[in-house]
Amino acid sequence: MELTGARWRKSTRSGNGGASCVEVADNLPGVVLVRDSKDRSGPVLTFDPASWSDFVTTARRGAFEPS
Repeated sequence: MELTGARWRKSTRSGNGGASCVEVADNLPGVVLVRDSKDRSGPVLTFDPASWSDFVTTARRGAFEPS
């Protein structure tokens, strides 16, 4: 997949000055990209926009918080 043109952004909730988080690029058509901010040349996960939206909605509800 061609990643040229991906505009990466970090979460506003990033800890450690933004050094310990993931980055997301959602400006390319039909795909959302996710990578580790500590390894920008490493692997990139790809999601279709609907799946990414479902994940974000579920995370905002606290479903992934430790119990």
